[in-house]
Amino acid sequence: MIFITAKFLIKPEHAGDWPRIAAPFTAATRAEPGCLWFDWSRSLDNPDEYVLVEAFRDGEAGAAHVGSAHFRQAQQDLPPYLAATPRIISQSIDQPDWSELGEMAVGR
Repeated sequence: MIFITAKFLIKPEHAGDWPRIAAPFTAATRAEPGCLWFDWSRSLDNPDEYVLVEAFRDGEAGAAHVGSAHFRQAQQDLPPYLAATPRIISQSIDQPDWSELGEMAVGR
């Protein structure tokens, strides 16, 4: 899978509205056949920062995502709300889904 984590620093006046602002892009991405997940979280330390954790089935699915019309639209729509260029980590990993964190196993 292609596993991606990105940090988005949002302008303070738009941070509270970011889930609504990003909603069309989020919904369209989640509907892609190769998208495994596309999840936003708000930082506990900085309320203007959102972290996106996303995964795609493989490189082909990742390329389809970046080549999609909704990705191109997001490139136009989202930057005006950003305080800085998002930072990203993108890796191909040999794993199809999340694994359990055995060191914190529940019910064993």
